[in-house]
Amino acid sequence: MIAIATTEDIPQIVQLLNSAYRGESSKRGWTTEADLIAGDRRTDAASVAIVMNQPGSIILKYTNEEGEIIGTVNLQQHERGVYLGMFAVSPNQQGGGIGKQLLNAADEHAKNIGSGKIYMSVISVRKELIDWYKRHGYAETGERKPFVEDDLTGKHLQKLEFLILEKNI
Repeated sequence: MIAIATTEDIPQIVQLLNSAYRGESSKRGWTTEADLIAGDRRTDAASVAIVMNQPGSIILKYTNEEGEIIGTVNLQQHERGVYLGMFAVSPNQQGGGIGKQLLNAADEHAKNIGSGKIYMSVISVRKELIDWYKRHGYAETGERKPFVEDDLTGKHLQKLEFLILEKNI
């Protein structure tokens, strides 16, 4: 089931994001960044709360039958369109269509608020992930942004930058 996350969901969201992208647990899925960025943490509760409380920002959660959050996506309304971030599916659940359902929900949200575009940033060396987004209607814009290293997200194990993808709705 997909619903809007609340502040009570923050601990589960943090755990999901960290397990999907960092550390040994992330290596069970195909979205891992563990070979690109050192450490076990991608985000923390304070960062998720800031994103959740920004005007024009929502986090959608996908819950299983037990009420456990196994997927998330953050959607932030901007002048350019809706920015898609914090997109994650539990490594044990990847490949089962949850990500596609969350992307479809993101499209619906963008349409409902009158936005004609969704855009995102993806680490440029993540070819398999970029190809997956392309199969779901996203295209490279040619725009690149630096991926600045910080204490929260971990030390980069190679030079990294973001590639901007977008999709017209």
